[in-house]
Amino acid sequence: MKFISTRGGEKVSGANAIVQGLSANGGLFVPEKFPEVTETELNEMLDMNYPERAAKILKKYLDEYDEKGLLSACESAYAKFEGGDPAPLVRLDDGVYMLELFHGPTCAFKDMALTLLPYLLRKGCDIVGIKEEILVLVATSGDTGKAALEGFKDEDGVKIMVFYPSDGVSKMQKLQMCTQEGKNVNVAAVKGNFDDCQNAVKEIFANVEYNKILLEKGVRLSSANSINFGRLAPQIAYYFSAYLDLVSSSQIAMGEQIDFTVPTGNFGNILAAYYAKRMGLPVRRLHCASNSNRILTDFFNTGVYDTNREFIKTTSPSMDILVSSNLERLIFEFSGRDTKLTAARMNELKSTGKYEITAEELASISEIFDGGCSSEEESVEAMYDVFIDTGYTMDTHTGCAMKVAVDWFEANKKDETKMVIVCTASPYKFPQDVLYAVTGNDVKDSFKGIKRLHAATAMAVPKCLQNLKDKPVRFSGSYEKSKLFAEVLNFVK
Repeated sequence: MKFISTRGGEKVSGANAIVQGLSANGGLFVPEKFPEVTETELNEMLDMNYPERAAKILKKYLDEYDEKGLLSACESAYAKFEGGDPAPLVRLDDGVYMLELFHGPTCAFKDMALTLLPYLLRKGCDIVGIKEEILVLVATSGDTGKAALEGFKDEDGVKIMVFYPSDGVSKMQKLQMCTQEGKNVNVAAVKGNFDDCQNAVKEIFANVEYNKILLEKGVRLSSANSINFGRLAPQIAYYFSAYLDLVSSSQIAMGEQIDFTVPTGNFGNILAAYYAKRMGLPVRRLHCASNSNRILTDFFNTGVYDTNREFIKTTSPSMDILVSSNLERLIFEFSGRDTKLTAARMNELKSTGKYEITAEELASISEIFDGGCSSEEESVEAMYDVFIDTGYTMDTHTGCAMKVAVDWFEANKKDETKMVIVCTASPYKFPQDVLYAVTGNDVKDSFKGIKRLHAATAMAVPKCLQNLKDKPVRFSGSYEKSKLFAEVLNFVK
């Protein structure tokens, strides 16, 4: 299968798309066409375990990768998850299910892809014959950075550098990154928000002179953000797996449509669900959940994407994003795959901070997507209500999704379509905020928060977070956005 840029000008193999990360003109790589998964294939996947299902989906896109190699890589990656099942489905209530994606090495859904991406990148380099050292640049709003660092640490031929907003992540997320082990890793706090970090990465990728300097040093850039198709592809698999688990547990019949509610900031997680639908998964609607920043909610309601607004720091920091990069892939599809129009809109976004799609495009998108949002208070109330009613504990991002799902059910009381809510992080990554939501108690120290949250919920504390308290801080630098390339050069010299 070939991949094309949303902004035109390139057609490359899957391996090349993964190794490059971004196209030369700043566009995102998308499959030239969507592969199909038939009902016969879905039935065959019912008895497969998670690694087998993931390898099956990946092979649909990455046909130049060896099938046995993909399966072996999936088995190795998902063996790192606690509990045996990397993506368990928990029945919360009649017709409502929680897809838990936080049982990996860093307790966030990013592990589902980033434990596998090192193999995809390394193998991709072999396939396309790249010999240079790979420098993986990552912008993070909290979870991607740690998951990428953990996935790539001590990998031969690869270095990884992560940029995070200095005051835009939780204390636990910051500690996870700044204590990261590995001889090939670097972490830099950026004076600004996530969009500043993401823009810095995109600018470095797009700067011809920067790339020339790096190549002279024997270094080639790649990305581990969801702008890289190698990040997006493994995420498609858990939507298939969730559906198959519902069928195998007799919650639905094969072919019956379901809904997903997904908390999202950069739009990669919910885009993967859309790709699954395009491949043939019986998905009816996708409910996009935002926090107080609500830029995606406004887009789905009006067709206008406008970043000219106040940036709000919330207790769901991974969703504190105003430029949702993966939305470019969606508007590319609904524009009729018009590369010139997509490029024009992205240029307009860069120059004016906004763009608008047509009424016809919005109507087509609205047949599948709707957007909702949750204030801080509403998220707390949703988390509290579910905990009191069912004993289930969720993190702050999933709390936003729960509020949006509840709003949908209240507005559509006769809707009997099964709903899967995607849980994106362990509650223990945000212990103080979750503790406050479920008990009303407020503590300043993250580790006291973990202790008291465990006492209140009896939920097992992940080992990777238990050990953080005693790990030394390795990275403490904070930089202006304009100084980041100099820091990159310092790192690779």
